[in-house]
Amino acid sequence: MKTFLKILLTALSVVVLSNILPGVAVSGYLSAIIVAIVIALLNMIVRPLLIFFTLPATLVTFGLFIFVINAVIILLADKMVNNFEVSGFWSALFFSILLSIFRSVLFSLLKENKNKN
Repeated sequence: MKTFLKILLTALSVVVLSNILPGVAVSGYLSAIIVAIVIALLNMIVRPLLIFFTLPATLVTFGLFIFVINAVIILLADKMVNNFEVSGFWSALFFSILLSIFRSVLFSLLKENKNKN
């Protein structure tokens, strides 16, 4: 149930960000849900491989290369989903940064209070 809610919150973030950022477009809510699922799958499968293969660049830049990896994930999602468009690398970079911020704020609302029994 929590995973389904996280997908919906990510889709909501995608819709909001597509209305804010000029280089990002999503055609509808169903497309936003598909984008959220694709981003989740890419983060599970492709992102660890990219981090492993670019570990020297990540270490040299003190972890800032992770932003580039996140932008690549967004560009891959753009190629995989027809109704989702990102105009270029910089739009993908800004989108990924803002999406991370939105998701962390929204997901913090889902955390259960562990002191409740």
